Amino acid sequence: MKIAVIGGGSSYTPELIEGFILRADKLKIDEIVLVDIEAGKEKLEIVGGLAKRMIKKSGLPIKVELTFDRINAITNADFVLTQFRVGGLDARASDERIPLEYNVIGQETTGPGGFAKALRTIPVILDICKEIEEYSNDAWLINFTNPAGMVAEAVHKYSSVKAIGLCNVPINMKQMAANILEVNRDDVNMSFAGLNHLVYATTVHVNGKDAMDPLIDGIIEGKNMNMRNIHDAPWEEEFLKALRVLPCPYHRYYYMMDEMLAEEKEAAGLRGTRAEQVKEIEKALFETYKNPSLDVKPKELEERGGSLYSEAAVSLITSIVTNDHALHTVNVPNNGTISQLPDDAVIEVTCVVTSEGPKPLQVGKLPAEIIGLIQQVKAFEQLTIEAAATGDRQKALLALVNNPFVPSSKVAKQLLNDILEANKEYLPQFLVRSEIH
Repeated sequence: MKIAVIGGGSSYTPELIEGFILRADKLKIDEIVLVDIEAGKEKLEIVGGLAKRMIKKSGLPIKVELTFDRINAITNADFVLTQFRVGGLDARASDERIPLEYNVIGQETTGPGGFAKALRTIPVILDICKEIEEYSNDAWLINFTNPAGMVAEAVHKYSSVKAIGLCNVPINMKQMAANILEVNRDDVNMSFAGLNHLVYATTVHVNGKDAMDPLIDGIIEGKNMNMRNIHDAPWEEEFLKALRVLPCPYHRYYYMMDEMLAEEKEAAGLRGTRAEQVKEIEKALFETYKNPSLDVKPKELEERGGSLYSEAAVSLITSIVTNDHALHTVNVPNNGTISQLPDDAVIEVTCVVTSEGPKPLQVGKLPAEIIGLIQQVKAFEQLTIEAAATGDRQKALLALVNNPFVPSSKVAKQLLNDILEANKEYLPQFLVRSEIH
């Protein structure tokens, strides 16, 4: 088995390597190829060195190769994992700061920030898909690159690659629910439905018994149900009890927009945006990774915000390899799963995973209290995907107008012009004109 990791110089890679080591009894991996761009040479060599030491310590007969040759990495791969960031953390910092100038939330994967990231990322993922189609047409593409839902939908619409989008939010919600309910995670059964970073837990059971109410009570009492990279604004008790499905941590940006915006603006002035904070975390991480005696995933990686990332990824791959019919929450085409969304829309939903891939559990009709927001964000996503793939400025403008964070078409136009200008080196598809008038 050959696994290619595109974005192999990522600080997350040791987490992935640890996951492969822990599941070595089920995954008979022969080769892991870490591929990156030449600008990331130093990081690739540092991470690759740690990966090789981790494999050596494990005693597993796995070859670890480092390369800048993406086609060589993809050729005859069984799985291609994508975890890259076009423009690096500097581009992310721009994504976070530009919206704040217009009193709009600036966040990596939602709103105008997620829009900008999608414009940069989708053309690159589609190039990768062309290479997979040519050099390894039976490979599975497992994408972690954000915005994961939009990236997955672009792949399904514009390529024939077998692709699954993956996020660590659902598995973390399950773990946090287990912590709140004081049970083992394996005893918790949660059904998820929605979009990436806009997913809801629609049911929660512990050993077959409905546990939604005690879970909501625990959250109202202040027990943790949040990701490390999101401001922990407390939920309103009456709202959560009225909703009676569990929003994911990213829903704070939609349901507490004023509070989250105020916190972002304050943080940007005092500590820097999240990207600027992550740059400092990563700088320290890579210094740790350099240690020639380090041969395990360091605890400091937890500060990066990728909790349970490898477990979600490697267990998904294991299910495909072993045909174990396990449940995973992943990003897949809707195809009637949620009746109020288009068939070609990619959704995040609980699936049974076999050797043939994920099979969504039927959802049917979602309640009015959540489907409206989902439909609006999906309209934004689909317009963004089309704009990213084609360079259509009108679609790009309409995408921003449809985003819940953007207050007017005038602000949408200003945001679009600023985003295109800041990202022009990454957006050749938009080079015909520099502004919408």
